[in-house]
Amino acid sequence: MSYEVEFSAELWRYPGKGGWTFATVPEDHAPSAAYAWGRVPVLASVDGYAWKTSVWRGKDGRTLLPVPKAARGTKGDGDSVTVRLSFSGL
Repeated sequence: MSYEVEFSAELWRYPGKGGWTFATVPEDHAPSAAYAWGRVPVLASVDGYAWKTSVWRGKDGRTLLPVPKAARGTKGDGDSVTVRLSFSGL
């Protein structure tokens, strides 16, 4: 089964030097299945920039999408982005 979701999310940066930037996947769009290390492979798109990556559940239960600098452009912590996730084989 494959499906695609689209939503708006606020970027947030994990604290500390070298902290990653994430978008939280709303619970109603989060995948129910997980693979090794709790990750689910996806084709992600943020504001039109697409790449292959994975989403995973954080220790707090949220599903997280890591958003690299190339996808963020000039946006950062607190900025809103449009996210599209394509799941296949779930």
